[in-house]
Parts: sequence; structure tokens; C-alpha cells
Amino acid sequence: MTSTLRQGPVGHRERLLAPDLARGAMLALIAVANSAVYLYGRPYGIRQHVIEHDLPDRVTSALSMMLVEVRGYPMFAALFGYGLVQIWNRRRDDDEGRRVLRRRGLWLVVFGAVHGALLFSGDILGLYGLIGLVFVRLLRVRDRTLLLLAAAWMVPVAASAAVVYTTPYGSAERTFFWSFAEPDPLTALTLRPVEWLMTPFGMLGVVAAALVGMWAARRNLLTAPDRLVRQAALWGPLTGILGGLPVGLVAGGFLTVGDEGTMMLFNALHIVTGVAGGLGYAALMSLLAQRIGARRGPVVRALAACGECSMTCYLLQSAVFVALLAPYTAGLGGTLGSAATAGLALATWAATVVAADLMRRAGHRGPAETLLRRLVYGRGRKPTGRG
Repeated sequence: MTSTLRQGPVGHRERLLAPDLARGAMLALIAVANSAVYLYGRPYGIRQHVIEHDLPDRVTSALSMMLVEVRGYPMFAALFGYGLVQIWNRRRDDDEGRRVLRRRGLWLVVFGAVHGALLFSGDILGLYGLIGLVFVRLLRVRDRTLLLLAAAWMVPVAASAAVVYTTPYGSAERTFFWSFAEPDPLTALTLRPVEWLMTPFGMLGVVAAALVGMWAARRNLLTAPDRLVRQAALWGPLTGILGGLPVGLVAGGFLTVGDEGTMMLFNALHIVTGVAGGLGYAALMSLLAQRIGARRGPVVRALAACGECSMTCYLLQSAVFVALLAPYTAGLGGTLGSAATAGLALATWAATVVAADLMRRAGHRGPAETLLRRLVYGRGRKPTGRG
């Protein structure tokens, strides 16, 4: 029997289309959601979004709440949980699998800390790393336990969202993410580590999504989608849209709510249904990948390349947003509206897709992925397996 100690990361040709296609496409949602945080210099409304007055900006804010915000990260979390099981399945004959997953989790926390301190304090990499460290202990639990844990976790998720995101409407000052409106770069630098430590409390829903991703990996649902996946692809996004509608109407200025209790309910509903929406997006991309099969055109190959180096593209987005939107750089975040900012975000995402495809054509991995693999597996491990 071949020793599992010689197994390394997944090779390019053995990668599955569905996860890479999903990550590549959904990075567009991440870009739109993250770029909105950089807007400043105007009163803040629900979930710290600036209050808009022009109709295109108001519509963009509403659509972002319904389709984008807290919908992309749960999908990535589900794929993260899926990947944990894949790594474990390739190495389960000894303890090396657990050591690999722990090293990977620890290094993701480090990557996230650096990213959060230097560029974007709303970083998600650190939380994914922490999830990986904890979930190593759940690799052998029963399927039913995974789903029960995911369902039970939604209770604190709803409670935290109701408390964290119910902030004063029309406030001239931020109640969190202060660094994004700070004109002094050194002061912003000192604020970002604190904000990074606070960020997980607003993103607890990704834990439930990762648990469901682990459960789905045991059934190979991304590669062999069944009736349940088809139903999730329909009802997941629809649930996300309907659950995000109240918050979207408030963000767009189409609905005024003066009661704090109602706003707490709206925020809780927004987060909980966002998990369903993210899982639905993952199911939808699984069906799309199955339909595409081996008939991969240039657009699909480019999107899959972006998904293969998703961490590099994610970090590049932050670098662009800091350079263009932060008050101590170009300062566009103080003048652009939500519609123009979303357009800038999508253009940035498209540029990273092109860059990823160029790297693929040249036979190179993303630099962030290359570094992570070297730290986790060492220099001598060659890519192997599927994932």
C-alpha cells in the first residue's frame, strides 16, 4: 500500500470543475460586498451601508442585500467544509491527514491575520482557518450529528446578527469597521487588528454552512448532484432573496422602520436566509458544472482558473480596493455611490479572472496558493489526488 505520507496537494488536471467554477464565479459577489464597506463620508444606515439618494444607488444597495451580502461567504464556507473531507479521505489511513488539516488551518489563520491587519479587516481567511482547526475533531462524527450541529448553530447566528447589526440609522460615525473611514493610514493600521478580531461575530453563519459542506462531501454531491441538490439550487437562492428583501428595502430607502425590535428581526432573518442562499448557490454551480462536463470553453476555463487560485484573487481585490477607495489613498470611497462602486468591484473581479487565466496558460499556480501548499506540505510534495 502506498504511504499516505507521500501524498501531496491536488494536481491541476485532477481538480473537480464544480468547486473551482463556484469559487471563481462567486468571487464577483465577494468583490461587490467587500467594496461597499469602503464607502464613507456620508451618514450610515442599516448594516453600516451609506444612505443613498440617487435611484441607481438605492436599487444597487437593495439588490446587494438580497443577492450578495452574506450570501457569498456561506457558499465558500460550504466548499471549505467539502474540501476538508476530501483532504481527509485522501489521508485517512494514518494521523498525517489530521496533521495536514491542522497545519492548513493554522496557516490560514496566519494568512488571515496578515490580510486583516494590512489590507481588509473584514477578512474571512482567519475564520476559515479556525473552523478547520475545530472541525478536525468532527471528521468521524455521524452525518446526522453534522446536520443537527448545523441547525442548532443557527440559533446563536440569528441572535448575534440581531445584536451586532442593529445600529443607529443615519449616524455620522461608524459603530464598527472604523478604519475604513480613517484618513490617517497609521491610525487605520492600529484599528484593523481589533476589527479583524471582531469580524467573526458578524459572520457566524459560515460555521453552519461548513458543516453542511462536510456532510455533502460524504455524498459527493458536487460531482454527482441528486434530487436534493436540484431542489437546493432552486429554493436556496429564492430563500436568500426573500429573506434579504426586508433589509434590502430598508437599505435602498424604499422602507422605513423605526422600531428597533423589527430591525433586529430583519437582521436575524437576513443572516439565516443568507446561509440558505449560499448553499443554494453552491448547488446551482454543481448543476452547472455537471451540465458543462468536459465541454469547457474559454470563459469556463478562465472562471475555473480564478477559482483554483481564489485566495490570490481575493487578496488582489483587497489591494485594489485599498489603492482606489481608502481615504488615505485615492479616496474614491468618499465620492462614489453604490452603483459605481459595484461596477468598480465587478471590473476588479474580471481583471483577476483574466490574470488567473494567464497564470493557468503559463502553467503557474496563484502565489498565495503556492505559498500555502509549501507551508502545509513542504517543498518535496508533488500534487496528487482529486479535489
